[in-house]
Amino acid sequence: MLERVKEIIEEQLNIEDVEITEETRFKEDLDADSLDLFELVDAFQEEYGVEIPPEDLEQITTVGAIIKYLQDKGVEA
Repeated sequence: MLERVKEIIEEQLNIEDVEITEETRFKEDLDADSLDLFELVDAFQEEYGVEIPPEDLEQITTVGAIIKYLQDKGVEA
C-alpha cells in the first residue's frame, strides 16, 4: 500500500525525487498546504473508496497515519 500511497502523493503534490516513508509529514516534510491536503484526501477517497471526514484530518499528519487510517477502514494492502 505504501507504494501506491507514495504515487498518489507524488502526483497530487507534483513532486519527484523526494524520499517518502511512513514517517514523512505532509506539512513539514512535503510543504503541503491546506489546499494540497484537501486534494490529497480527495485522491485517497477516490482511489480507495473510503470517506475521510474533516474531523479526522487533524489526526492524519504522516504518510503512515493515512495508511493506518485506510487499513482501519478496511482497505486491503
